[in-house]
Amino acid sequence: MAKFDDFLKLDIRVGEIVKAEMFEKARKPAYKLWIDFGNEIGMKKSSAQITECYQLEELVGKQILGVVNFPARQVADFMSEVLVLGVYAEQGVVLISPDKQVKKGDKLG
Repeated sequence: MAKFDDFLKLDIRVGEIVKAEMFEKARKPAYKLWIDFGNEIGMKKSSAQITECYQLEELVGKQILGVVNFPARQVADFMSEVLVLGVYAEQGVVLISPDKQVKKGDKLG
């Protein structure tokens, strides 16, 4: 069982998607995302299997939550630097977003 201290080790921040494109080389349908986490963290890239619920054009400008302190992971020819958080729903993965606009880099606490 996880302990509360384990949760505190995660650095979960609000980022804004600034660019999104199809990830043609991914084994499962996915997008490449470029996410701005503000001045402290900066720009990070992520591979996200969210194609069932989102079109590319609706992603740019969207605020999301992501774990920014996991090690980077190679996905095909792309380095995924952050884990974008979502819910595995019946219709596909649904991104977790703040319900009000907040500052990029704000920390989940």
